[in-house]
Amino acid sequence: MPIAEDPEPRPAEGREPGGSDPSGAGGKDPFADLVLDEEFVKGAAVKEQSGRTRMLAARWQHTPPVDPGGRRSVNDGPAAPRRRFGRKPKLQVVDPWGNPRPPKRRGGRWRTPLLVVLTIAGLIAALNTNAISNWISGNGSSKAYTPAPTVAPETARPTTAPPTTDPQQPTVDHPWAGSPAEGWPSGADAFTLPEAKATGVFSAEQVAAQLQLVKDYLTAANLDPQVIAGGRPDAALAMLDRDERDQASAALANPSKDNNPTNWFSRFDQREAIQVGGVVKVQGRISFEGDGDKGVLVHTDFSYVYAMRPGPEAAKRAASPRPSTGAPQPTKSAAPQDGTAKPVGLLVPAADVAGDTWTTRTVVRRAENFRFYDPARYQVNPKKLAFGEGGMSDSANSACNVYDGYYHPQFDQFSQLQPDTPGSRPTGPATDPYDRSKDLQQSDTCGSVSRY
Repeated sequence: MPIAEDPEPRPAEGREPGGSDPSGAGGKDPFADLVLDEEFVKGAAVKEQSGRTRMLAARWQHTPPVDPGGRRSVNDGPAAPRRRFGRKPKLQVVDPWGNPRPPKRRGGRWRTPLLVVLTIAGLIAALNTNAISNWISGNGSSKAYTPAPTVAPETARPTTAPPTTDPQQPTVDHPWAGSPAEGWPSGADAFTLPEAKATGVFSAEQVAAQLQLVKDYLTAANLDPQVIAGGRPDAALAMLDRDERDQASAALANPSKDNNPTNWFSRFDQREAIQVGGVVKVQGRISFEGDGDKGVLVHTDFSYVYAMRPGPEAAKRAASPRPSTGAPQPTKSAAPQDGTAKPVGLLVPAADVAGDTWTTRTVVRRAENFRFYDPARYQVNPKKLAFGEGGMSDSANSACNVYDGYYHPQFDQFSQLQPDTPGSRPTGPATDPYDRSKDLQQSDTCGSVSRY
């Protein structure tokens, strides 16, 4: 191989001591003091490639390299996995020596949450057996709940019964499901008073005050939560004239078949049935006319629907025969004086609850007449109520032949516990308690109802 000879040194012109001037201009050589040490080499901006690198680059320019396969080096990195069905590839993890690591087990990440979810579902199922039974039977829980349209208070007697609704099992959350009363007015808003006018010896203002007194009495006797919870109806008693008040008080003290407090007042024993939501659905009308003796006769005809849930002793009482009397007596209070006495409850109304607990409804219809006598001819208190002739009441979904001063509704979840004793089950024809197109008929027969 030929050896390159060293070039001849450039002649020095002697213009600068210790160096020559390549340019011929007499200047100093800029490379005279340059030192090619390690610091200079590392700081170079451009580095010369090695000979092998230049050789391989020239060869691969015409013949690209081919991967021979086999064992990969740790410097090669992990191989790119293939993609299947459009899924993103999973990178393979290798250890420092290039060996693939086994994938981590992910079972612990989903098993623990699944166990928690199943445990909670089991607890919910245990606490809502009624909801599960309701869902299995298809009575409302598995269906979308749709409220019924609003119905205005009556202005005249209807010609037909309310239309049939989708039969659904009522619950605490939806106590009016499947009932025609769902769209009825609630509470005292149903007591729409007619326009007052002078009648008999009373002026229009006096008749208006009499109609308002009737409305207040209906509210206290049928809608007061304390009375519904089994309390003594002191506010309603205070509005009655002396004879009517004495008769109602005697019935409360000693209830019997012929003198039952439920003929006047709507009361339930909270140990057996508790009102749901504090709402009573009401439908009916009020009218008035002269009594033929210069007085005023007020007619009322209303249906009251009470949504009830089981009390703490509901199942126990359903399984035992019901006595005709012997209910706990209400606490006696001072005799009302001016109609301002407050209701005194036998029991404090229970706190309301929510959920899918099955409920039931009791429908009470009362047709009552109130007479306001001419005070110039009769010794009466014109600011008190006196009952007229022809009043009556009837209830649907209450135990037969029980005269203890309370209504006793039947709950579907305890129907299999009820003993089959004589007189305990309905024997008469089925009637529709929501049909207000007919007059109320008094009957001693224990009949059944087509719906409640």
